[in-house]
Amino acid sequence: MAIFLRTRDELAEYFDGTRQMFSVPLLLEGSAFQKKVWRALLDIPYGEYVSYGDIAVAVGMQRKHARPVGTAVGQNPITIIVPCHRVLAGSGRLNGYTGGLDRKLALLQREGFDLH
Repeated sequence: MAIFLRTRDELAEYFDGTRQMFSVPLLLEGSAFQKKVWRALLDIPYGEYVSYGDIAVAVGMQRKHARPVGTAVGQNPITIIVPCHRVLAGSGRLNGYTGGLDRKLALLQREGFDLH
């Protein structure tokens, strides 16, 4: 029960602007590739974003392998805490988010992202 309360508190702090990183322990369950991608997402700093190609490179693949990375990002079971909203298309445009693009944009704007 304590982990749920801690997670609730950390999410509340994130949404009120006082938390930029989460410290709750995570048990990521998926394929070895998915877990590698999800761990790479945890390295994206608050207020910054990367491309799917950047994540491919971070996990030891070529930039051109962005598509399988995008699939793994889309299967992230712990959105917000594992910040998949910080991944944009190579062109810098918004694309794909399990919660919808309006929520992705809202999360990015909360972190200081300027669409212009």
